[in-house]
Amino acid sequence: MRLSKSMLLSIFCICFLCAEIFAQNFEDIKRYKVSFGLTTRNNEQLIALRSFSANNQKYLLLVNPETLDTKIDLASNYNTRSLQYSNVLAIFKNTAYIKSLEAAAAKDLQLQNAGIDHAIPGEKGITLTIDLCPSHKALDRIIFQSVFDEFKKTEQQAPLAVSVSGKWMLKHQDDLNWLKSLVKNKELNITWVNHTYNHEVNKLPLAENFLLAPGTILDVEVLENEKLMLKNGLTPSVFFRFPGLVSDKKIVERIEAYGLIPIGSDAWLAKGQQPNSGSIVLIHGNGNEEIGVKDFIQLLKMKQADVKNKQWLLFDLRRGLEKEFE
Repeated sequence: MRLSKSMLLSIFCICFLCAEIFAQNFEDIKRYKVSFGLTTRNNEQLIALRSFSANNQKYLLLVNPETLDTKIDLASNYNTRSLQYSNVLAIFKNTAYIKSLEAAAAKDLQLQNAGIDHAIPGEKGITLTIDLCPSHKALDRIIFQSVFDEFKKTEQQAPLAVSVSGKWMLKHQDDLNWLKSLVKNKELNITWVNHTYNHEVNKLPLAENFLLAPGTILDVEVLENEKLMLKNGLTPSVFFRFPGLVSDKKIVERIEAYGLIPIGSDAWLAKGQQPNSGSIVLIHGNGNEEIGVKDFIQLLKMKQADVKNKQWLLFDLRRGLEKEFE
């Protein structure tokens, strides 16, 4: 029996779709580790950040140093030369990726809000970041629905960044699947940010709290969270948000040694900080920050006319830093 061209094309599309879905959902991840490398394919140069095995194949987490986009791909698709982190900094020093790392490190002495807290200066709009810390409460879906409803008039996919913690993912599978459906249906464009696995918080002073708490195992907080993201079909970005926005110089350096760019905020709405043009706005969408959610909804209402006239936009965190450091 000979198959027609249309039938062959249909079979190919189905196989390709299945392969794509299969490649982006990893149940059995082994040997997940930091593994820097220079990868090349068809004259394209990317930076390998992680390597791991799954489904009897070796995979790489890759970043485009110019656009800051990440992806998972088979290691066999690339020629790879292993690098030390210092080599990555030197070879790609003129790219947006390395310039972003350097800009974040310039504020590493701050106990709170280290990292990049402002993007796309001079532009009319904000970068929206939504943190999902561990919580027993349901996701504030109204935030995401309001963004979609307001910006669908002017943008195909409104961009935002979601900082996701491991313990939130474990307890909120339905909410996570709902967020993934928004991406799948091209309603929102979400950049997934590492917000640690445990997101521990105690009653000690900030200098001994969150990631600075005694006994913190950073490999667990960073790498186990990335593994859980991958198991849930999320592609980790190169961005990292400190729990409580709390850090010190040493831990900023350690986070950057994972190849991650710390992201702060100059407009944490629940603290009364007002956004300016180019602000990185922070709200919590885990049900624990009613004030911040209300303030954001009110902000959207105030900006309705500007949104309609494209005078107030949402900006992709990656595109903002790419533009700032081009």
